[in-house]
Amino acid sequence: MPTTHESVPAPAVSRAFTPAAAELPPNVDVGKIVAQLRADHVSAPAATHDELVALTREARDHGINLSIVVIDRNPRRDADLRDLATTVGKQEHGTVVVFSPDWVGTYSDSISRVRLEKAEDPAKNHGGNTELSANNFVHTLIGPTLPWTALSCAVFAAAIAATGGLYWVKVRRAKRAKPQPPAQQTNTEQADAVAPRQSDPALR
Repeated sequence: MPTTHESVPAPAVSRAFTPAAAELPPNVDVGKIVAQLRADHVSAPAATHDELVALTREARDHGINLSIVVIDRNPRRDADLRDLATTVGKQEHGTVVVFSPDWVGTYSDSISRVRLEKAEDPAKNHGGNTELSANNFVHTLIGPTLPWTALSCAVFAAAIAATGGLYWVKVRRAKRAKPQPPAQQTNTEQADAVAPRQSDPALR
């Protein structure tokens, strides 16, 4: 009897953990952008170029290695700007910010994502006013930040002081609530209490 071989379907390949490829805005030449950044850290139209160069210098004066990229239209997704900033930043290093007319995307190998996004918020939705967007971004980024380490130490010290103060108050209250022993009588008082009273002869 001929043996039949049933075909076994190939196991499905899970794609749950496959990272999405970076999607860059259309009509963007990364090589050209990188070449322009290497000249003066700005890749932008001539109308705003000088003002943006001044902002990158101001950021560098505050220790931030900043590069600015400007594209002329919003991409399909605002996340594409972050992908572009990341692609450029992997080559140029430092901090890269990409502006479109309404959105902002950033990358940095030295600044936290929380701090970057805080600087992004006031730079969005300015209708293509790149100078205003870049100015808001840079001055938020270089603005004063809370000294978290010092604040944590101060809070810890205050907690210890409060705990010690509460312990001291409890000890004081316990001492006040403890019954005190009766006062000791003097020898003279004890003798007067024990000796019988002598009758007065005049009263007999």
